[in-house]
Amino acid sequence: MISLPVPSFEQKIIDPFRLPEIVNQAVRPLVFTNGCFDIVHRGHVTYLAQAKTLGSTLCVALNTDESVRRLGKGDDRPINTLDNRLAVIASLESVDFVTWFDEDTPLNLIEILKPDVLVKGGDWQPENIVGAKETIARGGKVFAIAFEHQTSTTALLEKIRK
Repeated sequence: MISLPVPSFEQKIIDPFRLPEIVNQAVRPLVFTNGCFDIVHRGHVTYLAQAKTLGSTLCVALNTDESVRRLGKGDDRPINTLDNRLAVIASLESVDFVTWFDEDTPLNLIEILKPDVLVKGGDWQPENIVGAKETIARGGKVFAIAFEHQTSTTALLEKIRK
């Protein structure tokens, strides 16, 4: 058996406590988005690639497993653990770094990172996006990206269970 180096995408997984140092190194404009990204599908990948076009650096923050459970997505969610979800999102070319949050919203991370652009999916109205008010007050922009592919993890799980 041979031992191989850790894949380079693993270096894109950043502990939230290291964010203050990372944010100073990030090329601006910094784009921020967040979500569960439990079972990554075409809609997720397209959305993240589109979000990346709004700036130079894309940071994605994932809900911890406990945070996902509090969202009420189902007793068995998340399907994939945080470590696995972080690795999958970090492996995407469009993502520059990925972190996590245990709170119900990513507002604390948004205040640490002070993104130039805040993004969520088309099921959100920009004014309802957590951190929108703070981002706009700093001169940043807030966008809701329209869904190009009508896919969802919840719908996918329903199909699998049938």
